[in-house]
Amino acid sequence: MSRRITLMALGLSVLLAGCGQNDKSNETPDSDYQRRLIERLIDAQPGDIIEIPAGLHKFDRSLMLTTDGVTIRGAGMDKTILSFKGQLTGAEGLLVTASDFTLENLAIEDTIGDGLKVNNGANIIIRGVRVEWTDGYATENGAYGLYPVQTENVLIEGSIAIGASDAGIYVGQSRNVVVRNNRAEWNVAGIEVENCIGADVYGNVATNNTGGILVFNMPNLPQAGYRTRVYDNDVFSNNTENFGHAGTPVASVPAGSGIVINSNDQVEIFGNRLANNDTANIIISSLHTTGYSDYAVQDSFDPYPETIWIHDNQYEGGGESPDGLDLQALKFALFGLSGRFPDVLFDGYVDEKKHVDGKMPDDLRICVADSVDVLNADAPGNYANPRLASDEFRCALNGLPQIDLAFL
Repeated sequence: MSRRITLMALGLSVLLAGCGQNDKSNETPDSDYQRRLIERLIDAQPGDIIEIPAGLHKFDRSLMLTTDGVTIRGAGMDKTILSFKGQLTGAEGLLVTASDFTLENLAIEDTIGDGLKVNNGANIIIRGVRVEWTDGYATENGAYGLYPVQTENVLIEGSIAIGASDAGIYVGQSRNVVVRNNRAEWNVAGIEVENCIGADVYGNVATNNTGGILVFNMPNLPQAGYRTRVYDNDVFSNNTENFGHAGTPVASVPAGSGIVINSNDQVEIFGNRLANNDTANIIISSLHTTGYSDYAVQDSFDPYPETIWIHDNQYEGGGESPDGLDLQALKFALFGLSGRFPDVLFDGYVDEKKHVDGKMPDDLRICVADSVDVLNADAPGNYANPRLASDEFRCALNGLPQIDLAFL
């Protein structure tokens, strides 16, 4: 049977008498509250439910949990606020290295580094959590808002991420992932699935990011990713300047990117509503156009996106003002000053070693069943021979299986 620890009952809550819950002007540290909460996390036992009451709670160092089977619960993402505005030590707001973990109904604000990081755990639930940098987007903000990595069986739902200098909601090197019904805004990458095996991303809103939803594979990591479905999302107006740190993968994402597939295989994009992403509503690219191909890459890494199926999406606007001189020049040359890129932009890199009779085998093709144009930008030829290649992509693939989180 679980033990329920209510911090208010222990007299540890921070009460903000006479001011609103989000008014930080009268915020004062409560070192006793911080100490007791840190002790509770250290002493936690499997089955514990640690309840953090409504209020604005200030911390100057990271929180850490290493015990399996613990739930941390607040009174709501706009009621229970963990503020790290004055953080002095630690790389995250909350670091979890445990399995069977749930975090729900609270906010984490203004961390030095990542908001929530979950490392090497299984059966992870993140529900109703807001991570935000409240002074607006900036390169100095933490890299990741919600950040499970090297995990298995992950659910992120009903959460909000704002202002991350890398990705607001990021799941990396994980298996069996569901990211649903969240909102990501004013991040470099709104939602990113990187090197994951089996992910469903649906019901989300991604807007005002540099790139809305990213499905990436990066080299020199323990696991290559494949089999991701991105569906029933609203991805619009992701035109914020790229404020990521130079040298990071997302620093190469052009502002105005809706959904981006990079070097990943077995990706199905369907039933999404894409609008007004100024470079392109959908971008399909290889490692070669990220700048990372200049680095040492293990021989086993496959940089080419293959087995991609795009169908039954809705499109509006987009492509009018691509980011970067190369893309701007390409758009002007092909479509004129008042024209626009097609809804699907392909960098043009293919693995010719896999060709059979001069073409890609059917099961490895990029298929676009939507009635939209596809532009092959000819990045391998330095954009010298770009072309509309829509007919080359008119094909269909088998749908991918739904992710089953059996632990729920």
